[in-house]
Amino acid sequence: MTSPLDLRVGQGFDVHPFADPADHADKPLVLGGVTFAEGPALVGHSDADVIAHAITDAILGAAGLGDIGQLFPDTAAEHAGADSIELLAIATSKVVEAGWVVVNADATVILDTPKLAPHRAEMIDNLQGAVGAPVSVKGKRTEGVAGLGGGIQCHAVALLAARTNDETSEP
Repeated sequence: MTSPLDLRVGQGFDVHPFADPADHADKPLVLGGVTFAEGPALVGHSDADVIAHAITDAILGAAGLGDIGQLFPDTAAEHAGADSIELLAIATSKVVEAGWVVVNADATVILDTPKLAPHRAEMIDNLQGAVGAPVSVKGKRTEGVAGLGGGIQCHAVALLAARTNDETSEP
């Protein structure tokens, strides 16, 4: 059932702790589809890209299609080490198949390290390529608040609109 304006809003959240470098020396930190040379990796079944995961949850939730864990369970061997930008593109295709188009997505990443600004344009390009719509990414520091420095978290929101017959079926 669509709303009178045929719009839906979804929110997403993801968090992953930092990996112990001794246990995950070969695993890179990936955020917004960008591999960072600096900073410890994040623990996760896939590449642990908190930005892509939060946006995936936001668009799936807005479309009423559940969440990332339902679509890509962390118990499935085929998702081990998966590229989260590819998972986001698959989720977006499911949203489009359900009759929706992503209007935009906005993500706020909460972290102390690394700095996102030098990589923001590349992250946005990767995310926009997967969702086929404008995406914004903002980085916020924890300001020393206890308990927030042990990993990276991301909050996201997405706006969807009902797809009209003249819109393409792919993002």
